[in-house]
Amino acid sequence: MKIIGVTGSSGAGKTEACKIIVKNNDAEIIDADEVAKKLSKKGTMYLNSIIDSFGEDIVYKNGALNRKKLANMIYEDDKKREQLNKCTFDYIVQEIQKKINNMNHKQIILIDAPLLFESGLDSICDFVIAIISERDEQIKRICIRDGISQEDAIKRLNAQNTNEFFKENGDIIINNVKTLEELEEEIEKISF
Repeated sequence: MKIIGVTGSSGAGKTEACKIIVKNNDAEIIDADEVAKKLSKKGTMYLNSIIDSFGEDIVYKNGALNRKKLANMIYEDDKKREQLNKCTFDYIVQEIQKKINNMNHKQIILIDAPLLFESGLDSICDFVIAIISERDEQIKRICIRDGISQEDAIKRLNAQNTNEFFKENGDIIINNVKTLEELEEEIEKISF
């Protein structure tokens, strides 16, 4: 079994790259963002730790996490983003480790994580694929995917690592500025 990290900033194309790898290999994806969403459901220890850090007004009246409010907070304040990351990494890494242990029947496990390096998950990967793209393209993708303004998409990208960071830290760099077919061609060059 190989564990492969797939990382990059928002809108770079991590999810599409993972889908292509799964389509062509005996692979399964662990999406760190999805893990975080599941762990932040009402009444969980993770959500309680977020409330402890950010206050009761970070949840709706029904007790669900107000993701949009939290996102706005962390993309505008570096200290709050660091605070959330500290809170998040322990829970997410533990849950991802559990998932990996339950997937030992797969040849490849992909960890789709924008904060792969910051969380330390890169240390359990056989190698890391870094997906990069042109900023204008990323902004467009984020706006369409998340239904947010261009200004909010730019704030989000400004709070994340640059393409240079991913080029320096990834083992394999894929520049996703073209079509899905061309992305697939680039991924097919990788020896899994």
